[in-house]
Amino acid sequence: MHEFHIGAADPALPEAVVLLDELSERLAAITGSSGRSSFDPEDVRVPGALFVLARNEDGKAVGCGAFRPMGEGAAEVKRMYAQVSGVGLAVLAHLEAAAKEFGYLRLCLETRLINQRAVTFYEKHGYARIPNFGKYAGRTEAVCFEKILK
Repeated sequence: MHEFHIGAADPALPEAVVLLDELSERLAAITGSSGRSSFDPEDVRVPGALFVLARNEDGKAVGCGAFRPMGEGAAEVKRMYAQVSGVGLAVLAHLEAAAKEFGYLRLCLETRLINQRAVTFYEKHGYARIPNFGKYAGRTEAVCFEKILK
């Protein structure tokens, strides 16, 4: 089991940009959309938001994730990406714990239905499908999830 150090970071850091670009390329290959239009770095620089980098034992950034406030006690998970096995779960657990500390009651997110790896990952870790929200409403290629934070 690898140990990762996960901490708050600015999404404009060069190493964060590399990870976000890799994520966009991978999403474009899987779904036909990079997802770039769904993420504005300013969204994770507001109060109640968080962007994190996961670093391996050597200090190399190997994963990232974020959440931004949605209102009604909810935050939306954004830009989850892991270069190596185990990072995704570590980042998600960190985001969930941080969201609880921020006072959120639930985390929501959207992924593409065709991205079965992501769909399976979120379902395995306690996220339940919910009606598509916001700009994803009525979009059959999108699937939305929520997890109640306990």
